[in-house]
Amino acid sequence: MVGARRRDADGDRAVTAVPEAGLVIVDKPAGMTSHDVVGRCRRLFGTRKVGHAGTLDPMATGVLVIGIERATKILGLLTATDKSYAATIRFGRTTTTEDAEGEVVEDVSAAAVTDAQIESAVAALRGDIAQVPSAVSAIKVGGQRAYKLAREGQAVELAARPVRIDRFEVLAVRREGEFVDVDVEVDCSSGTYIRALARDAGAALGVGGHLTALRRTKVGRYGLDEARTLEGLAERARLSYSLDEACLLGFPRRDLTADEAEDTRHGRALKPAGIDGVYAATAPDGQVIALLQDGSARTKNVVVLRPATL
Repeated sequence: MVGARRRDADGDRAVTAVPEAGLVIVDKPAGMTSHDVVGRCRRLFGTRKVGHAGTLDPMATGVLVIGIERATKILGLLTATDKSYAATIRFGRTTTTEDAEGEVVEDVSAAAVTDAQIESAVAALRGDIAQVPSAVSAIKVGGQRAYKLAREGQAVELAARPVRIDRFEVLAVRREGEFVDVDVEVDCSSGTYIRALARDAGAALGVGGHLTALRRTKVGRYGLDEARTLEGLAERARLSYSLDEACLLGFPRRDLTADEAEDTRHGRALKPAGIDGVYAATAPDGQVIALLQDGSARTKNVVVLRPATL
């Protein structure tokens, strides 16, 4: 039956003939752009309304949050959440892209660098710092992406931005001739560039550094333990979370009366609820009507997910 749904034993939702709105947590493979993953999901879920929260470079793997149908409206809010990574930094080499895909700029022996010096360089990058983004980032410079200008050989100068590094931990140190490979884990705010951490730690040690591996392990509350491979989705395309589940997982809940729900569907403001930040305004039937935020006297619509015109 068109629109019918069935539930797996593990609670996953199957895709319907008319795609249901929600999120898919994908484990992005190496060698694909985030846009490549979006394109694959468009075909698998049978809809053009697909987007992603937080770009991963082609060499990077791990958690990529994909929005289907109306769930694309909340992706911007998810992008702003904290993220976690596992990475390997190679000290002793500087590259044009600050990762292993770039051309070698300079090799400086790191054989004499001690474990204590590495720990000190890493520790200096914890907390609230001003970070100069990677020259091959997606930040726009004069209307063009920085990475495009950098790959054309143009000099790219980006201003430092405030970021927060909650955790930057050394897990293992391996010495490979003139190089030192260091496995690290990072918990950080949105907007942090892990390759820039590698660059800056290498600069502090005086030998340069770049990323040789990067895996995103968490975006907000979404982790690798629930991420699905593209191969698995090709066998059976299904959501990780419905739109309502995603909203209620990511934001505080405000229960609305039937009249309040109707007002919200029509975009009319409500009395404030006394809830900090963005919250999920939920109708008596459990459907999330909108994401709202309290103003001084009335609520503000962040995004109306189920308008009266739907």
